[in-house]
Amino acid sequence: MHDLLDLKEDFNRTGILITFNGPFNHSIIEEIGNATKSYLEGAQLGAGIISDVFAVYIEQTQNVRNYIADRGLADRGRDGGIVVIRRSEGFYAISSGNGILKSDVPELSRRLDEVRVLDKDGLKRRYKEELRKDRGPDARGAGVGIIDMARRASAPLGYRFQPLDEEFDFFTLTVTVAGV
Repeated sequence: MHDLLDLKEDFNRTGILITFNGPFNHSIIEEIGNATKSYLEGAQLGAGIISDVFAVYIEQTQNVRNYIADRGLADRGRDGGIVVIRRSEGFYAISSGNGILKSDVPELSRRLDEVRVLDKDGLKRRYKEELRKDRGPDARGAGVGIIDMARRASAPLGYRFQPLDEEFDFFTLTVTVAGV
């Protein structure tokens, strides 16, 4: 087991405020969200910063939970994810990671790349376009989560896929929010 003092020092050195590794459920997402919000309020940050960090955290963790549920990955031993909130030099980085089917990588990459190149006005237009689209009865939400995170971000969304095995990659998404 890693020495907890070393782990604590690593967290302090890298600015990690909160991290969770394991299966996400509604209760876990809510409790960590409340802890995050309390911490940020205690740091006396502006309401806009608190709102942005909290909204990005919620979107990311719900995306992980919903993806695992939609693909039935819990039954295949792929029910866990990770979320990390880190503070660094006037910014907050909210990162999430989870296993993703290799067959889903091209479409997700395409969607992320489309959003990454848009400026604030382009993101606003794209957000409104997505809200107007007709969603099928099985659709989960309005399809604007990635766009909303990009609108709140102070830098392009960061992401990567790392091979796990023949069927899965590990997907990491990082959203950076201005913290001052």
